[in-house]
Amino acid sequence: MQTIRPFHRLCAPVFCIFAVVFLTVAESRAQGKTMTLSAPDAMQENGFLKFVLPRFMLKHGIRITPVSATETADAALVSPGDRPAFSDGQTIYGLSVKPGNPHAEKFADWLTSGIGLRTILSFKVDGQAVYSEPVAVEQIVVAPDLSGDAMRGMDASLRACGRCHVVGDINRMAGIGSTPSFAVLRSLGNWQERFESFYVLNPHPAFTVIPDVTLPFDQARPPPISPVTVTLDELEDIVAYVADMAPADLGAPILHQ
Repeated sequence: MQTIRPFHRLCAPVFCIFAVVFLTVAESRAQGKTMTLSAPDAMQENGFLKFVLPRFMLKHGIRITPVSATETADAALVSPGDRPAFSDGQTIYGLSVKPGNPHAEKFADWLTSGIGLRTILSFKVDGQAVYSEPVAVEQIVVAPDLSGDAMRGMDASLRACGRCHVVGDINRMAGIGSTPSFAVLRSLGNWQERFESFYVLNPHPAFTVIPDVTLPFDQARPPPISPVTVTLDELEDIVAYVADMAPADLGAPILHQ
């Protein structure tokens, strides 16, 4: 026999939900936990804001009042925004937050978090998801602007560095075993900086001369080996030579100090 529940019991869960929302909004007003959010008209017309904002307000007790995209607000959903949040397939939207409003910062943290993204992705119109993850922006790697001559750089490298380093196939059986080859140095993420400033990196200051750059050697501490002289033009040539070199394949990231 089917049990018929009293009407007031059926309505109790629904009443509780509305009571929680009402109390949350009332509490936020009492504590001044409010903020304004400007957004494109399309996001207000398609129901997106009505879907997303209550979920945040109920969780954090911060009341958000949507305003038009032309109005000044504590936070703005704009393209691309300071903090990318989602995409409609063609345009990336993100949040730009007005400084000094902790409630707007909290909303930005939530919207760009994993929970916020899942909430955004669950919004649908006629059964179809409207928004997706932010489209990854392809990073353009700009090649270093090198003015040196690589061919002259090979000759300068062999003359100035070849007695300690393997600079290439031209002296691959030479060099000191404990000294890294140019190909290994080329594998480092800061290889260019290292080559351009090699004369200040140990042990080079003890025996390297860069005219008009390095100071004279201390007479009380003469160079341990025959000094190496490299001009600034030759240094640019060496960097250009190393730039054209294939990095050594060491099979794993290099750990260095």
